[in-house]
Amino acid sequence: MHDLTIVIPAYNEEQALSSFLPELLEYCRNVGCKLIIVNDGSKDGTRALLDRYAEPALFSPIHHKVNRGYGGAIKSGINATKTPLVITIDADGQHRLEDVTALYDALRKNDADMVVGNRKKYKESLYRKTGKKLIHFIAGLLMPIKIHDLNSGMKIYVTSLVRQYMHLCPDNMALSDIITLVFINQRHLVVEHPITVIPRTTGKSTISIKTAFDTVLEIIHVATMFDPMRLFFPPALFFLLFSAVWGIPILLRNEGVSVGTLFLFVTGLIFFFLGLLAEQLALIRKNLNLSPPRNPPGDN
Repeated sequence: MHDLTIVIPAYNEEQALSSFLPELLEYCRNVGCKLIIVNDGSKDGTRALLDRYAEPALFSPIHHKVNRGYGGAIKSGINATKTPLVITIDADGQHRLEDVTALYDALRKNDADMVVGNRKKYKESLYRKTGKKLIHFIAGLLMPIKIHDLNSGMKIYVTSLVRQYMHLCPDNMALSDIITLVFINQRHLVVEHPITVIPRTTGKSTISIKTAFDTVLEIIHVATMFDPMRLFFPPALFFLLFSAVWGIPILLRNEGVSVGTLFLFVTGLIFFFLGLLAEQLALIRKNLNLSPPRNPPGDN
């Protein structure tokens, strides 16, 4: 596994890393992969801990002076990766290192561009499970998807591809969902592989209702960018058909065209032409194939 780098975003995870890091470094030595941990402006002793374990040939810590968010930390780590493959896992010790090997093997076996770690057996709270289902439902309405665990933090990618699309993703927790949707939309091979998640023993999760709200907004943004007519055509069709249902009986009674019919018809046309305009802008953006500016890996 010399062609793989493990990237871990860490924010105030000193307690979890103090017990997890020695095991992780031993794993990297055994399989030959590299390790990058991004200290995302932590206020505890995460920086000192990472610097203490740093090994130039094996483990490189990256430090942000201020917190850039989960997505921002992931971007820094991937931009600093020098291997053809990269896998992201969490710093809280919930991911098993055996699953790193399993996802690596799954990517090689399927010749995939991304493998998502599916946490089907993991018991989540009711509100988190409901939020995940809502996000998956909305994403499914806007674009065809066959991946169930969109926001899994454990994913392995082809490095060159994930770098190409990183600038389309936000710096918050929504990155996990959005990067998967971008890969799917761009017709790259994305598969799932089951993983086991260990319950967190220290620290506190930063995922909240706001995370789900931000994710839904970002999904709508991505759908608008890649397939805008899928978003605009259904309401346009609805209003145009509704205007016909409303207006035809009135016309048949020789009472002319009602204000309501005109309002519904014009609203349908507005949605349709907005969709056409968004479609043209999306095509221009794709054809330009803009290359994003490369951010420095860290502030140090």
